Amino acid sequence: MTSDEIISVLAVGDVCVNREDPNSIFAFVAPTIKASDISFCQLETNYSERGAISPQAGIGLRAHPRNAPAIKKAGFDVVSFASNHALDWGQDAFFDTIEVMKATGINLLGVGSNIEEARKAQIIDCKGTKIAFLAYNSILHIGYWAEANKPGCAPMRAWTLYEQVEHEQPGTPARIHTFAHEYDKATMIEDIKKARTEADIVMISIHWGIHFTEAEIAMYQKELGYAALDAGADIILGHHAHILKPIEIYKGKPILYSLGNFAFDMPLPQNILESPRWKEMMKLNPSWRIDPKYKSYPYPADSRMSMACKITIFDRQIQKVSFLPVLINKDSQPQFLNRNHKEFRHILKYMQKITKAQSLDTKFTIAGNEIVISS
Repeated sequence: MTSDEIISVLAVGDVCVNREDPNSIFAFVAPTIKASDISFCQLETNYSERGAISPQAGIGLRAHPRNAPAIKKAGFDVVSFASNHALDWGQDAFFDTIEVMKATGINLLGVGSNIEEARKAQIIDCKGTKIAFLAYNSILHIGYWAEANKPGCAPMRAWTLYEQVEHEQPGTPARIHTFAHEYDKATMIEDIKKARTEADIVMISIHWGIHFTEAEIAMYQKELGYAALDAGADIILGHHAHILKPIEIYKGKPILYSLGNFAFDMPLPQNILESPRWKEMMKLNPSWRIDPKYKSYPYPADSRMSMACKITIFDRQIQKVSFLPVLINKDSQPQFLNRNHKEFRHILKYMQKITKAQSLDTKFTIAGNEIVISS
């Protein structure tokens, strides 16, 4: 096995570049991203000067298009735009974002002018190995998903059922059940099987899960993750939760339930930070405090921990999956950590804790400045 034969894919979570000097957010990580043969991230904002905010949008994310080229310049090749913010500013901003991202040379996933486009795999031939990427979105406002004659995201919807545990006791806590939308699951399986005939490796990106809540994995996530891997996918790359989530090995294949944030600018006005909606969201994570030092990154302390998943491919197969621990600083900049850095061990212990909390037996082994994932 020589270095010329090995393929390295680097995958990170949510990215939202929105600053005067866009390239600066990747100042500490760009060399590592560029060194990978293929790099992936999830786009969490619109890049446009047009549009009106959608009534459904919680916090409508939009940034100046001058920020978009920084993502490609940092080294990213494949980007999913299938998120709960994709149509925050309507169709004008949605299509502007697709246009500006593609103009930089990015392979964009999970969105389109119709459902056929949104479900289309991006297949990259790297050193003779064909790698297919597919992207879906479970965090969907009404009207954000694509249809036959309507733009939007490739949907992966789920239903929620609240079961009263003690039926004779009004007001007692409920048990929450979630189930995948059967049609969306079936179309994903169809897409994976098709991609399997065209590519050697299939990677699935899903915007899903329970944001900010430590460790917890929703039922529908396991249902979808298992279905995707059973259909022929090789790895699941999850995001949206804005914090790290457990990693599971299912039949020898990894499900990374959340890669966390990676490079995320979100300076918010005081009226939003003091709004009832924001304060209610803060209750989801005990580490969440308004810290004046983190003006552009008003997330809980847990959200400062992140990772980059490193997928090593040889002989048209995934040989190793590991992650590089990442710390996000007060300027929203991600930094890769050396194994001797105290936060390296802190992130490792956090991953061990939350994975064990979900009764998963995934093993994490330090190898250089990486942490290898195994069953």
